[in-house]
Parts: sequence; C-alpha cells; structure tokens
Amino acid sequence: MRVSSNTIFDSNVAALGQQQARLLQTQQQIATGRRLLTAASDPVAATRALDITQADGILTQQTLNRGAARDPISIAESTLQSVTTLIQDAKTAAVYGGNGTLTAADRASLATEIGGRLQELMGLANNTDGSGNYLFSGFQSKTPPFVDSPAGVIYNGDDGKRMIQVSAGRQIAANDSGADVFMRIKNGNGAFATQATAANTGTGVISVGSVTNPAALVPGNNYSINFTSPTTYDVTYSNPTATPAVPPLTPMAPPLTAQPYVSGQAIAFGGMQFDIQGAPATGDSFSVKPSSNVSLFKTLSDLITTLNSPASGASITNGLNTGIQNLDNALSSVLNTRATLGLRLNEIDALQVTGDNMSLQLKQTLTTLQDTDYNKAISDLNQQQITLQAAQKSFTQVSNLSMFTYM
Repeated sequence: MRVSSNTIFDSNVAALGQQQARLLQTQQQIATGRRLLTAASDPVAATRALDITQADGILTQQTLNRGAARDPISIAESTLQSVTTLIQDAKTAAVYGGNGTLTAADRASLATEIGGRLQELMGLANNTDGSGNYLFSGFQSKTPPFVDSPAGVIYNGDDGKRMIQVSAGRQIAANDSGADVFMRIKNGNGAFATQATAANTGTGVISVGSVTNPAALVPGNNYSINFTSPTTYDVTYSNPTATPAVPPLTPMAPPLTAQPYVSGQAIAFGGMQFDIQGAPATGDSFSVKPSSNVSLFKTLSDLITTLNSPASGASITNGLNTGIQNLDNALSSVLNTRATLGLRLNEIDALQVTGDNMSLQLKQTLTTLQDTDYNKAISDLNQQQITLQAAQKSFTQVSNLSMFTYM
C-alpha cells in the first residue's frame, strides 16, 4: 500500500496531539489532586463518587439533626432535674408541716415557702430551648404552655411531639407534652384515692391504701365510709359514670353495715384495702374514689391551702398526707420522663458514633475514587514525557525524508 506524505504528517500530528492530551490530563491530576477531572475520565468511578457524595451529604444533615434534637432534650432534662429538686424540697416542707408542735404561724411560713416553689415551678415549666421555643408546649412552640388563671393553672399547649430524623430509619421526639409531665398525674395510689371529709371533727386519719384484688375493682365506683358511732361505720357506694346514673351495682359481700371499727385495722372491700387510725367522731366520713388526674400545680396549691388553714389535728394531717402522696406521684412522673430523655440522649450519642464511622468510611472510599495517586501520576507523567519526546524526535526525522533532499 502506498503511503503519501500527507498521511504520514496527519498520523504523526494526531499521535502527538493524543500524547499531549494525556500529558496535560496527568499534569492537571497532579495540580488539582483529583483523579476524576470529568465524568469521562472514569464513568463508573464518577457514578459511584456521585452516589457516595449524596450519601455523605445525607449523613451530614442527619448529624445536624442530631444536634438539633440533642440541645432541647438536654435542656429539658436539666429543667426536670430542677423540678425534681423542687418537688423534694416541697415534700420536706410538707412532712415538716405535719409536726404537731408547729403553730399556725409556723405552718404559714411553710406555706409561703411552698408558694415560692410554685412560682419557681411556673418558670421551669415555661422554660425555652434557647431559641425561643417552649420545651413543653407540644407543637405550639411559640405559646407559653402554662398560664395562671382564677381557676388555677391551665395548659395552653398540645400533645404534639416534634419528631426529628436522626438516622435513616429513626426519628426521635425533641420535646415532651407538658400535660403528660405536669398535668396528667394520678392522685392516690394510682388506682384509687382516699380522702377525709373537710367537715370531720374526729381525729381519724385515712391511709393511701393498696389494691388487693384488681379483678374485684369496679370501674367508676365511688365509696363513702360513714361513721355511725365512734366504733362503727357503714360503707355506701355509687357509680356516677354509669348509665343510668344508679344501675344495679356489684354487691359487696358481706354487706358493709354497722362494721366494727378498730384504729389501724384494715378495711377491705371491692378489691381495695386501707386503714383509718385515730378516733373518728360520729358523723365523720371518708371517701374512696377512682384515681383522677391532679396537676403538680394544684398539688402545691392545695398544700398551701392546707398549711394556711386554721384547722389543726387530723384535718391538717389528712390534707398533708394527700399532698405528700400526690408529690410522690408527681416525682415518679418527672423521673419517668427524665429516664426517657436520658434514653433518647444515649441513643443520639450512639447514632452519632455510628454516623461518624460511616461518614469516615464514605470519605475514604471517595478518596480512593476521586483523589490522585501521586506515585502513579508522577510515574505516568515521566513516561508520557519520554514518549512524547520520542514521538516528536521520530516525527522530525520522518518529516525530513524527501527525494528533494537528494537532488
């Protein structure tokens, strides 16, 4: 086959251009530190690098989300730690208020102390996360959750929980409902609540009691222990939640009428048991009702009322015992919430460690795909320079081959 001079020149120019292009690419890889200058450099690696970059971006956002969740949860836990101390201090004052040697002025001083705790509680319950969002308002993060009113403290928030995506398959609540923490606290022992009637004149003090047979409890039943004499009592009961209002009730066996009373002796019926100590007077009565929700604010307010009361003896003791039991229930509610907050913080920390490890692995893989291997690049550069120089030298010699040189 005959090869013309034009073909020789065109082929050599094309080959030199390719060599120069490869040399330029290697020089750019060394200068930028990036092996993938364009997707055409390595389409498969470029596609993988894009996927890894997107995955790392999601991990980065989740890291930010974990920080956004950790801050309000940490502040809420710290706030409830202060509430825990507040409840314990209020309980100490209430227990001391039951000292029979205290005067009315002494109890009034304790009432003032608990009043200060009540104001402190309002501030803690309306605490914010530092960004102006109330911790215990639910979705109503810009609305103060607790407001004092003539009818008592009311809750203006809702039960919403702001969920934050902290990992691919996990959302964590960044807040808790103030109603659950401060308002929905069962009184009594959680199943039923005992209480002395305010008009009692005797010295009878009723205990909190306990459930002895859950199957025998009748939902909605209200019981009244009425003393027909200092040594006997009757038990009457009704169910105001039933329809009709007074349906046939589960009978008590045996009927509790003219029951002998002994101070401290167990009184049991309807799956419940408690005792009354002291000497009730004729006409005194005590109620036993299903437990209902009593807010921590009302518990403190009722303690203040009890301590400021001009009454004495059993009336004060019964009121303080009720308040102390409700404080214990409130403390359990707060501690349970703190426990869940602690678990969430621990989970966030664990997810952070996992996320950091995964992000590091992705960055290492991305480095392998994108970054220049300088040892290889410099070796390639030297080889390409030698190849280009050889090609240029050979082209010079070939380009001089002509018959006119010998004429």
